[in-house]
Amino acid sequence: VLGVDMINKAKSGHPGIVLGAAPILYTLFTRFINIDPENPEWWNRDRFILSAGHGSALLYALYHLCGYAISMDDLKSFRQLGSLTPGHPEYRHTPGVEMTTGPLGQGIATACGMAFAQNFMSERFDKTSYPICNHKTYVLCGDGDLQEGIAQEAMSLAGHLKLDNLVLLYDSNDIQLDGPVALDNTENVKQKTEAMGWKYFFVADGNDVEEIASAIELANKTEGPVIIEIKTKIGFGAPNEGTNAVHGAPIGEENAKLLRDALDYHNEPFVVDKSVYDFFLHSVKERGVIAEVKWSHLFDGYAHDYPELCAEYEKFNYNSYEINKAKHPTWEVGQIESTRKIVGKLIDFYSIDLPNIVGGSADLTPSTFVHGANGDYEASNRVGRNIKFGVREHAMGAMINGINLHGGLRGFCAGFFVFSDYMKPAIRQAAIMGIPSIFIFSHDSVCVGEDGPTHQPIEHFAMFRSIPNLNVIRPADAHEAIGACSIAFESKTTPTIITTSRQGLPVLKRTDEELVKKGAYVVYDPNVELDGILISCGSELAIALDTAAELQKYNINVRVVSMPSMFLFDMQPAEYKESVLPSNVKKRLAIEMGASMPWYKYASNVFGIDRFGVSAPIKHIHEYFGFTQSDVDLILNCLLYTSDAADE
Repeated sequence: VLGVDMINKAKSGHPGIVLGAAPILYTLFTRFINIDPENPEWWNRDRFILSAGHGSALLYALYHLCGYAISMDDLKSFRQLGSLTPGHPEYRHTPGVEMTTGPLGQGIATACGMAFAQNFMSERFDKTSYPICNHKTYVLCGDGDLQEGIAQEAMSLAGHLKLDNLVLLYDSNDIQLDGPVALDNTENVKQKTEAMGWKYFFVADGNDVEEIASAIELANKTEGPVIIEIKTKIGFGAPNEGTNAVHGAPIGEENAKLLRDALDYHNEPFVVDKSVYDFFLHSVKERGVIAEVKWSHLFDGYAHDYPELCAEYEKFNYNSYEINKAKHPTWEVGQIESTRKIVGKLIDFYSIDLPNIVGGSADLTPSTFVHGANGDYEASNRVGRNIKFGVREHAMGAMINGINLHGGLRGFCAGFFVFSDYMKPAIRQAAIMGIPSIFIFSHDSVCVGEDGPTHQPIEHFAMFRSIPNLNVIRPADAHEAIGACSIAFESKTTPTIITTSRQGLPVLKRTDEELVKKGAYVVYDPNVELDGILISCGSELAIALDTAAELQKYNINVRVVSMPSMFLFDMQPAEYKESVLPSNVKKRLAIEMGASMPWYKYASNVFGIDRFGVSAPIKHIHEYFGFTQSDVDLILNCLLYTSDAADE
């Protein structure tokens, strides 16, 4: 009823799940989940994910009663500007919210990543007498969540890996926004999930808290992931219960009165009896505090008996490792190697100094050269740091987010840049949540060659560079790749995309790993009055440098700027940006083998590719699209000998 009052006051929201799923979360929180609302970051807390994020009013009402720092005034401000209770749960905004949810399926997949992290940490650090990492990950989902492909991918992998301590509470009410679920979905959930390696339990009455409690208790004793299908009635108690009409619109004041009559609950809106607060204080908050105190005593004993392991556990959780740069791999100027191989070698090196990094590729390890250390993660090897995701890019991105959200581990993953299309929602989620997930994409241009347009990224840089709080780095050689990896693993609140080349690239003389942190820097300058500026990144930077050197023979003085990260360059002070791209030099040409759109922010002329690719050997690719030194010479000469007025 409190959730319904919030929705009515806001004149917006989803009352159906609030009324239908309330007994599920009531049972979970008052009997099972271990949390401390005054210490939401307690390491061994149970994680709860509201994958059906549209049910946020239920979550906020519950968290208010549990004692999180969410006041009644916050509930009254539901969905309002600046409110602590936004329309969908937001990580790092509302106390107790473990991840930002709303896009259906993301919560399930991300929770699978959290469960992975818990399983890894438990195997790595727990001792028989000291189970210091034995918490659960609980998820509430609806029919829509399970229809999303990302959820199916993640559940398939979680079942294969036999992830323990993962319980999916399925609010099965047979209704979605368009009407009955049977109109578009008739699969057998039991058979399907069991085939994926999940244990399946069924609760016939979603209002029977004892039946729900028995199922959760059984799930908590079961090895591997568990799904509990709980049959509920959407909008229970409301006049339009059991219909899609109650899914996503306020029921209104008159219907709220009828709801109160149906439930025999007659408090005025936003009035909660003290006995209710007392009950939640005892059954949730105090119980959670007792669990935390017991865990603290257990941890003290662990620290005494296993001091070295305890110190390592704390370093994992605080992510307090540093790279020994004195032992960093090096590459000689002129040495030719693809940046995909270079980044792969760097990840191998980082894995030595950073024992808490885990990751893998989407069935592309021989092509991306990116993998984790210590063998493959399997049910029989839960400390393997290489995750074989299979061809599951959707799940891979979200699970890496879950690993990073859980804490203790840093997650990275890899694939072909063109298939980042499948991962865009998870990457966007990472940017919204402000978590440092690392996404490494090889084959970053049409130089993929013979595989043709389906495998050749064109619009992808434009897409990802437009996402707020996402650092896209395209290194030109080994020096810049070193800088890119350093930035990615040192990041705290920003996810990073590093793109790498399929083809071999020369290590350039003037590139600088430290200056990558500036986003852009002068890599070649004639040190005289400039006729123009060339701006580039990645494999095209070498072409720009060769062009500038050739033009100088004819007394045409062109500066070359390497811009591996627009995101980082835009963060620099105005003085620095002016020093790199002086405003009085109007004639600028940006060069990249991809969509031209992002570059017009820095240059009024762009040499890019605004069409799909072709299948051809790489040498013909360069010629076909005009990305040779002579082509760029011609274009730049035309630009330089055009009047400023015509140029503008």
